[in-house]
Amino acid sequence: MTTAPGGGGEAKRKKRRRRRPKGPTPPNLNNPASPQGKPAAKKPPVKRVYAKRVDEVSAGGLVIDSTGTKGLLIGRRDLKDQSRERLLWSLPKGHIEEGETPEQAAIREVQEETGIESEISRELGVIDFWFMAGGNRIHKTVHHFLFKEIGGALAPQITEVDDVGWFPLSEIVELLAYPDEKKLIAKSGELKV
Repeated sequence: MTTAPGGGGEAKRKKRRRRRPKGPTPPNLNNPASPQGKPAAKKPPVKRVYAKRVDEVSAGGLVIDSTGTKGLLIGRRDLKDQSRERLLWSLPKGHIEEGETPEQAAIREVQEETGIESEISRELGVIDFWFMAGGNRIHKTVHHFLFKEIGGALAPQITEVDDVGWFPLSEIVELLAYPDEKKLIAKSGELKV
């Protein structure tokens, strides 16, 4: 006959008691009282400094040329590249000014950064992301549109852009430097205007 668990047939374990060492009690380092029995001076609480949050809203997108075969990208020098030769290709975009709609800002910014005049064909979507700049924590929201070229001459905006160029639509996703823009264009379907 077997005994049921807990029925007394198992060997019992003895509980060990922890013994205190003989002699004077060592000082408790976690006790705020000093060895003389006086309370230790409290340290002032550490004030945490958080980066200031700044919200930015921009607009821009992808311009398709008049032949319907090429897309327009802007190039900026990669500041992490020591040779200063590598360009990071992205979609033209910029800040929405007071009183502007995202559509108005997108058309203006594309023209300022690239020299190309365009009109919006459709919305592509909105991207938002966070980054640090100048000690601030920036939350940026960018409205993207698909444009068709209607005029102008290709010319990079000297103060903000290092290069501009037309590239075959089949190469646009591969050329884009930023994952969010790659994903946006890749999921946009056929890029016809």
